[in-house]
Amino acid sequence: MTITGKVWILQDDVDTDLIIPARYLSSTKPEKLAAHCLEGICPRFPLEVAPGDLIVAGKNFGCGSSREHAPLAIKGAGISCVIARSFARIFYRNAINTGLPILECTAELSQLLTPGEELTVDLEQGLIEDRQGRRYQAMPFPPFMQQIINDGGLIEHVRKRLDLPAR
Repeated sequence: MTITGKVWILQDDVDTDLIIPARYLSSTKPEKLAAHCLEGICPRFPLEVAPGDLIVAGKNFGCGSSREHAPLAIKGAGISCVIARSFARIFYRNAINTGLPILECTAELSQLLTPGEELTVDLEQGLIEDRQGRRYQAMPFPPFMQQIINDGGLIEHVRKRLDLPAR
């Protein structure tokens, strides 16, 4: 699966409270959470993010609490993929569980790219390419994990495997 989108650049150590502040955790609906996603560090994000956009961040993205609301808010905002130097392990797993595509890339993309720049990402190969033709290699997921993400997350993946109706 290949996606192309506009980049939102974030720093190191973006925690789950910055992704979605605790005062909004009364909802688990992605579209409601998206209205407040990243508003504390990028007030224009919920107003200007467009479906298909990408987040590029530094190290330790999604640190903090284990709330699944964080990847749900990002997914609800229409972000097609989060690329970071590294992810907090609980966010990494929650992203897979909720079907949010993520990639770890050791290149300092958050310092090499500019906000609004367009990237093309091949999720299966982990290949990232900017408009200048520069290529960066990320760690792609193994096929079984990619299937979970493609199915929309762990619950939908299990439903599909058990041939249960979708929610």
